[in-house]
Amino acid sequence: MEHPLSKPDKMGKSRLFRIFLILGSVFMILLIIIYWDDVGATHFYLHTTISGPHSSRLPPEGHAAPKQKSEEDKDGSFLSDIDAFVNQFLEGTPDPTEQVRGETPPGETHNQSSEKPEERFVPRREWKIHLTPIAIEKKQRQDSRKQMIHDLCSSNSSLDFPGKNRTFDDIPNKELDHLIVDDRHGIIYCYVPKVACTNWKRIMIVLSESLLVDGVPYQDPLDVPAELIHNSSLHFTFSKFWKRYGKFSRHLMKIKLKKYTKFLFVRDPFVRLISAYRNKLEQENEDFYKRFAVIMLKKYGNYSDPPASVVDAFAAGIRPTFSNFIQYLLDPDTEKAMPFNEHWRQMYRLCHPCQINYDFVGKLETLDEDAEHLLRILRVDNVVEFPPSHRNRTVSSWEQDWFASIPYESRKELYKLYEADFRLFGYSKPEKLLHE
Repeated sequence: MEHPLSKPDKMGKSRLFRIFLILGSVFMILLIIIYWDDVGATHFYLHTTISGPHSSRLPPEGHAAPKQKSEEDKDGSFLSDIDAFVNQFLEGTPDPTEQVRGETPPGETHNQSSEKPEERFVPRREWKIHLTPIAIEKKQRQDSRKQMIHDLCSSNSSLDFPGKNRTFDDIPNKELDHLIVDDRHGIIYCYVPKVACTNWKRIMIVLSESLLVDGVPYQDPLDVPAELIHNSSLHFTFSKFWKRYGKFSRHLMKIKLKKYTKFLFVRDPFVRLISAYRNKLEQENEDFYKRFAVIMLKKYGNYSDPPASVVDAFAAGIRPTFSNFIQYLLDPDTEKAMPFNEHWRQMYRLCHPCQINYDFVGKLETLDEDAEHLLRILRVDNVVEFPPSHRNRTVSSWEQDWFASIPYESRKELYKLYEADFRLFGYSKPEKLLHE
């Protein structure tokens, strides 16, 4: 006959069970930490001081308290699943943009200049002290541009376009490939081709220190080799988050969108199309000739067998006309085959202004003023200057000449295709082009 367990035996087994439970919980937490370390997600780069004079390789001293607070939060509550655990961890990280948007006392920046002697490159960058405030008209200009987007993105607006009402989570990962992240300074830049993106990419390469020469990052944007500026490996975009952070990528994107300073530059949509045509189809470009010009020549240019190479085509005086290009854009079959190329894809489709609340909206038409204003807001105007542009820039006064050969009905269809860009970014409807 079996004897019932005594009270001490029951207490011993209960204590043993609790010990195993605690050890199992600690083991799971260690596994999570090790996994984060493997994918580079333990620190998320969110602890780096924005535009500070210290090297990006050293964490700022002032952020020790938030880290300790995060640890206390984790000790105080056991989260039921990993997603919730990650969410709490992310919400516990400090907000780097407080130093961007607030006025940090200049004296504080000099307390973080202790560099390790083994550092090969030690940037000496000091806060730039501005004695005059930013002009009120510049602030009002930004407020007006952002308010325009906000109003037209609201459900009460009559403006309707594909994707307007979707959430950020609804955006496919491949459509986030134009959002470049600079973790060193807390910046997210959505680049729009044919809107000064070459020079802004130069700026981002310098700020993020993603390109080195002899082990030292470039410090002058104009020194960045032209053939490397558009190299995707030098720019860390949202579309790359999934590969690095896995299931945590969307969590991290949202945190950075909340904490970082986000900007984009836009341009008159029709002028941008003219610029894209001039640059990619009117000049010898083998890649664009084979991918796009050949299609335009066959479908709209009456060339059943166009030359195989752009050199042969241009030598024979064969190239798509601007009218062929517009026909290509208006053809419903074009996007059935593939999405618009980024050089003529609508700007709202590249940057998702109804899902992302941008802090700064620049325009090519006011590029010099806006660039100066933005770099000052980011507090990096002591680190970089926006490169001057000496090229033959396409201007809006050319529109009438370029569209002279385009039928009025086609012009109206084209405006409808790009109407969201016109209205969201505050460009007037080109009435002269749309009416006989």
